[in-house]
Amino acid sequence: MPDSYRNKLSVQKDSEHPFAQYVRILGKGKTGSRSLTQAEAYTAMQMILSGEVEDIQLGAFLMLLRVKEESHEELTGFVLAARDNIGAPVDSINVQLDWSSYAGKKKQLPWYLLSCFALADQGISIYMHGAGGHTPGRLYTENVLDELGVPVAKNWHAVEQQLGQNSFSFMPLEFMCPELQRIIDLRSYLGLRSPVHTLSRLLNPLAAPYSLQSIFHPSYGNSHQQAAIALGQQNAAVFKGEGGEIERRPEATCTVKLVTDGIASEEFWPKMVEGRQAQPESLNIQDLIAVWRGEKEEAYAIDAIIGTLAIALRLLNKADNQQQAILMAQTYWQQRNKNRL
Repeated sequence: MPDSYRNKLSVQKDSEHPFAQYVRILGKGKTGSRSLTQAEAYTAMQMILSGEVEDIQLGAFLMLLRVKEESHEELTGFVLAARDNIGAPVDSINVQLDWSSYAGKKKQLPWYLLSCFALADQGISIYMHGAGGHTPGRLYTENVLDELGVPVAKNWHAVEQQLGQNSFSFMPLEFMCPELQRIIDLRSYLGLRSPVHTLSRLLNPLAAPYSLQSIFHPSYGNSHQQAAIALGQQNAAVFKGEGGEIERRPEATCTVKLVTDGIASEEFWPKMVEGRQAQPESLNIQDLIAVWRGEKEEAYAIDAIIGTLAIALRLLNKADNQQQAILMAQTYWQQRNKNRL
């Protein structure tokens, strides 16, 4: 044990660290432990983001939350604290749709990006945020955009410019909230995703009136939905997407947890195609460009793009029903600006 750390422990051994109470609340056994209240979660996350917590405490806190699964009250408190830390210029940057991207793709290319660009071509402004590199073998939005020649934003001024020019902007979490990125990067030490992967999807730092989120496990749908309502998000959609990203899986049924005008509901979307689709042997980003430009026909890609667009259009209240949303999605796809990429 390093002398500096041993000295720190010896100084603190006679007095409890202020953050210890939050670890104790979560870890006091089967009968003694409980979830944090929203206020407790807010204060705990404030301390974490302010650097007032030791890494040993942070690791214990994150894994205890992981084991029990975070409640929507905890998520709400965490998100509110993170928003305060980020301090985004909500009053000066207007955006319609918040799109989170924290999973990365492994089995399929990120066709959701083409859905985003098709929406942006119709003047629907999209702010996307995400984090990459935390899970080996995955393809992350930031890296893909770089290869597509689409610049990422490193500050809010760049976000404002990009939204004005192209109705689309992506900012990596490391620039939006560096401490959250540091916590996400702990995955290689902890071996598991932490609640930060969940709360980051709910951030919507620019207070967009519409928010899209994806989950890995259906059980998280309710907590996302309830947290969105508690956060005052009037319109949101949450579903299990391909690889954990906001992308419709054409061969799977899809349950979309909705918040419409602050009211919770859900929609069941049937399969778009029957049978399991073949997985590509490799992920070639140039295929994204070829499909966007109409130089390559790929049935799975088109279904994924149209399916994702349709869910977004239902959320945005552009279509009254699923069939109308699909028809509108097809029109948006046909009208895309092929020179964007």
